[in-house]
Amino acid sequence: MPLLASKLDLLLVNPGGQKAIYQSLSNELTAHEPPVWAGLMASFARTAGLSCAILDASVEGLSFEQTAERVAEANALLVAVVVYGHQPSASTQHMPAASGICRAIKQRDSKQTVLLLGGHVASLPKRTLEEEAADFVCGGEGLVTLVELVEALKSPQPRWDKVHDLLYRDNGSMYSTATAPLVTDLDQQMPGLAWDLLPMPRYRAHNWHCFGDRKRQPYAAIYTTLGCPYHCSFCCIQAPFKSAERASGIRESVNSYRFWSPDSVVAQIDRLVNEYGIRNIKIADEMFVLNPRHVLGICDLIIQRGYDLNIWAYARVDTVQDKMLDKLKAAGFNWLALGIEAADRAVRKDVDKDFPQEKVFATLDRIRSAGINVIGNYIFGLPEDSIQSMQATLDLALELNCEFANLYCAMAYPGSRLYELALKEGWTLPKTWSGYSQHARDSLPLRTRHLEAADVLRFRDQAFQTYFNSPKYLEMIGRKFGEETADEIRKMSAHKLERDLVPKGETNHG
Repeated sequence: MPLLASKLDLLLVNPGGQKAIYQSLSNELTAHEPPVWAGLMASFARTAGLSCAILDASVEGLSFEQTAERVAEANALLVAVVVYGHQPSASTQHMPAASGICRAIKQRDSKQTVLLLGGHVASLPKRTLEEEAADFVCGGEGLVTLVELVEALKSPQPRWDKVHDLLYRDNGSMYSTATAPLVTDLDQQMPGLAWDLLPMPRYRAHNWHCFGDRKRQPYAAIYTTLGCPYHCSFCCIQAPFKSAERASGIRESVNSYRFWSPDSVVAQIDRLVNEYGIRNIKIADEMFVLNPRHVLGICDLIIQRGYDLNIWAYARVDTVQDKMLDKLKAAGFNWLALGIEAADRAVRKDVDKDFPQEKVFATLDRIRSAGINVIGNYIFGLPEDSIQSMQATLDLALELNCEFANLYCAMAYPGSRLYELALKEGWTLPKTWSGYSQHARDSLPLRTRHLEAADVLRFRDQAFQTYFNSPKYLEMIGRKFGEETADEIRKMSAHKLERDLVPKGETNHG
């Protein structure tokens, strides 16, 4: 979409890098997600009185040089490159694109002020400032930082030390500033995404989200909460919030969990439906199905409107309550994603994801009885995994036979406790940020206490083939969604991923 020609206060850039992250899967299968955090930041900045634009270099398929050209055309006082992924934990894989864009911007105009912020950046702020072609780095969630930095840039004598959560260089030395408390009044200070700044017709839902005869466009993703109260060691969702939690007086052992009100959430949905004709919606919260008052409040307001929506959201095996399920289905929640992770309870417990095995089956049955489909999320290569325990996880996945499955390798994402463990144990980490991508050619998962990284990656790629070519699974998909959908699954499983870690000739499909 065209950017404003007049002087902007703030231009937010979504870097993307889909082709490198997903290889051939990016052509048709992956979603094209709206940049939720860039949209929220624009909303916050506007509420504070700033003029803003968003450049989604990912969905527009722009090269680094094309992005830099569009940045120059925007003529913004501050360019903020926002590093967040589709999944809250997976921002690191977007760093190669973010880095390339920063370099291209500076090569075109060395005087353009550039700020890097986002999940990965908040996890490794000093390293980011040392390595990247950015003037400033944000060590927190970035909302207050953006506004205060623009205000400082407008001053005839800028005081960087007065801008919260900022890292900067001065005369060869690096400095960091005080942290701002968490933004808590989300309804008033950040009332949803700045949808009018995004190229809405370009966004596309995941293939499985629209199994059957639903069109994948248009599509949108929203947050209804920020943060997660749980402490799974493979997750880095809280990394941008931790410093602000301390500044807000929250104990280190407690994770913040902030809400938009149901009225505010459904006001966003009203706009998406009535202005943009959207039915396919992702609730991007790390943990949506948790607080009954929040969940049921949103469902009731959607049901009152009679919208025909197709929504998916994250839940936990131990958070799905019976009183929620019928309401969720009536509101249009057709998919819930469950973090099952592993079959061996000891493997799960080691990463603070403990629940009894029988609860998995019971929860799955209750969700399906309500007419809701399940995405089972599984992780191979957690620290206590062996070939036997990973096989048990695959066997469990085949037995549960969820309508879709995400089969991941364990990654030591910066900002997670697995990253700290890898450093402590001296386990090899990816040499490039793209190596943190699940689907990248140079993907390097975490080794376990019993297996090398190559063993984990090989097992995961073979497990993908086993699951999605399972006659039991394909029969179920054909029966529920039609044979055309089953054929789509067959085409999906035929995509070949190049893996540097897996020798040619071994199974290495998507």
